[in-house]
Amino acid sequence: MNGKTPHIVQYQGSKRLLAPQILQYMPRKFNRLLEPFSGMAAITIATAKENRASEYHINDLNEPIVSILKMAINAPTTLIETYTEVWTEQFSYAEGHLEHFYYIRSRFNDGEQTAANMLYLLARCVKGSVRYCKNGNFNQSPDKRRHGTNPKNIADNVYAISSLLKGKAFFSALDYREIFDMAQPGDLVYMDPPYQGVSNTRDNRYYSGLGYDEFAESIELLNKKNVDYIISYDGECGNREYGQDLPESLNCTKYLLNAGLSSQATLLGKKDVTFESLYVSENISEIIESVPKQISLLERVV
Repeated sequence: MNGKTPHIVQYQGSKRLLAPQILQYMPRKFNRLLEPFSGMAAITIATAKENRASEYHINDLNEPIVSILKMAINAPTTLIETYTEVWTEQFSYAEGHLEHFYYIRSRFNDGEQTAANMLYLLARCVKGSVRYCKNGNFNQSPDKRRHGTNPKNIADNVYAISSLLKGKAFFSALDYREIFDMAQPGDLVYMDPPYQGVSNTRDNRYYSGLGYDEFAESIELLNKKNVDYIISYDGECGNREYGQDLPESLNCTKYLLNAGLSSQATLLGKKDVTFESLYVSENISEIIESVPKQISLLERVV
C-alpha cells in the first residue's frame, strides 16, 4: 500500500508522526507485534503497512478504545455507519452541536460505551485527549471550533486499516503484565506507557498511572524470556528532562528521536526541540550495531 499511513482519528500522545523513526529500530521481520498500551495503535498500523509481522495483538486497558479498533478492522462498514449516525445527529440537535456532545457524553457515562460513541467523543473533544474523572466518567470538553472528523474522511482510513489488519489482529483490554506473560521469543513488544509522573488512581482503565519500579521489574520478565521489545518512555526539551531513565540493568540502548519544535516553547518565542526517548532491548541493539547505519540528523544516541 502506497501513500500515508492511515489513522482513524487524532489522538493525543499518538506515535503516528514518530512511527517512521521508531520502525528503523524494529527487525525487518518477526512473528507477532504486541502493543500492551496501544491507544489508537499507530505503531501496529505502521508496522502492518510494511508487512513486518504475521500477527498483531492490540491491547489497552481503556476497553472502549479497543472496541473502536476491533470494529474498524473486523467490521469497518458497521463502524462507519454507526459513527455517521451519531456525528450527523449533532446538526439537527435542538440545543445545538455543543450540547449534543454533552448528550452523547452523558449516554456514554451512563453505560452506552459503544465504539461509535467513543469515536465521536474522541473526534470532537479538545486535542483528541481522553480524560476521565475519579469516578470513571469521561469528562473532556468539546472543541468549540469544529464538529469532529467527517465520516467520509474516517471511512477512507478505516477501510485502509481493515485491509492491513483483518484476519491478523487480536484484541484485549488487559493489564500490561498479562500481555508480557503471553509474549514469546520471536515476538516484538512495543510499549508506549503513560508518561512518567501521571499518578495512579482508583481505576487505571481511565487514569493510567504506572509505577516506575513496577514497570522496570516487569520488563525483566521479557529479558528472562528472551523477548525483544522497544519502549517509548521519557524525553527532553531544551534543558529540561522528563522522567527517569530506565535502569541500566535492563541492558537497553537509549535513542533520542526528534519530535520537532515544542509548541509551548514556540509560544514563548523559543525554538526548543523535543526529543522522545526510545529504549531498545539488547538483542535488537546488537543487530542495529552490527549493520552499518547512518544515524539521521533527527536522532541522537545516548
